[in-house]
Amino acid sequence: MELWCECAWLGGEAATAGVVIGVEGERIVTVRVGCAEAPEGAVVLPGYTLPGLANAHSHAFQRAFRGKTEVGRGTFWTWRERMYEAAARLDPDSYFALARATFGEMALAGITAVGEFHYVHHTPDGTLYDDPNAMGNAVIAAAREAGIRITLLDTCYLHGGIGEEPSEGQRRFSDGTVGRWVERVSAIESGPAARVGAAIHSVRAVAPEEAAVVAGWAIERGAPLHAHVSEQPAENEACLAAYGRTPTELLAEAGSLSERFTAIHVTHPTDRDRALLGEARATACFCPTTERNLADGIGPAAALREAGARFAVGSDSQAVIDLFEEARAIELDERLARLERGNQDAAALLEAATVDGQRAIGWPEAGAIERGRLADLVNIAGDSVRLAGITPDTAAASLVFAATAADVTNVIVGGEFIVRDGRHVRLDVPRELRSSIAALNGGVP
Repeated sequence: MELWCECAWLGGEAATAGVVIGVEGERIVTVRVGCAEAPEGAVVLPGYTLPGLANAHSHAFQRAFRGKTEVGRGTFWTWRERMYEAAARLDPDSYFALARATFGEMALAGITAVGEFHYVHHTPDGTLYDDPNAMGNAVIAAAREAGIRITLLDTCYLHGGIGEEPSEGQRRFSDGTVGRWVERVSAIESGPAARVGAAIHSVRAVAPEEAAVVAGWAIERGAPLHAHVSEQPAENEACLAAYGRTPTELLAEAGSLSERFTAIHVTHPTDRDRALLGEARATACFCPTTERNLADGIGPAAALREAGARFAVGSDSQAVIDLFEEARAIELDERLARLERGNQDAAALLEAATVDGQRAIGWPEAGAIERGRLADLVNIAGDSVRLAGITPDTAAASLVFAATAADVTNVIVGGEFIVRDGRHVRLDVPRELRSSIAALNGGVP
């Protein structure tokens, strides 16, 4: 198959006009530039074509209460109670339906791979299902049916807080011991479009010696390792009180930090934290729509970049599923905090949503339009009301700072279309979202 792209982003600030991408099986086999007209038989992709977007941090089940926590005042901690209520209603069947619909929405937004930070493991009282990985397998199956790649970041979550037993709402998250976590996660099978990574939920939920075991499991398998890090000041304060170290320092001592490590949020790091993450060439995954929604704060992106960290983006709580918004918000939110513009360039932000994000979730062969890479692509309408009039020479800036998920027209994963002309080829996504959310909420949409 050949694809003729009116314009394609091959890196940098500009897009290249007239690019022909040859695809065999799942891979790109040729990339030719300077083709003013489509070759005979080629599939025409008008507008702008990018590598597939990587959603590096997702909790799919939280799509069920989008917009339902916005009345009244509150904090992250009050929002968390509503999250526990939603998690308590899940079972493998309802989670499969909800995750499939949510991943379908991601596909429509141009996301070709998701890092699912998965911690809803067991029954609500903590009892194991007959298949201990019934929930994780349901999520993997949901991604397969939605047509996107997945890295199941199976999450170790053992404690309700530092030195505390899990609360009622947290029991289904916990394996009890890190050894049981290792036994369970080691039984999950990967597949052609599914990989397994590890996650440390947080230093609140995993003690230092347990974090070292999780890190060792990931190192042994060359798997990605993710962790929530310094999302809230209270997390830092509790960690310092208990251990005399910040969460990042604690994770560094546990052997977690490396190029395979991704720190999620990292909203309130110290100077030393930033240096540790940068020295390790770790990734900082920002989820600005969630961080705004939960009143977490604004992460110091510019300082982390200067220290040597790389970036990825995620939809996290699914308050919005739009990686263009996540990418531009890294820059725009920090403009508010620093009172200056131009902290991040557009090409770097686009890399966070593509090649760097794909690498962070364990798909290093994706994320770029190059020979040998996976043929995972997203095609953006160049004539929408948001993008009409943009030119190839400033394509990166125009796409990052003006495009939305609504501008996605075609999505290809492994050489196959999963979205054509703005519609998912397999799923009626709005209908599936309505039905799966209503089922989870007792029939109430």
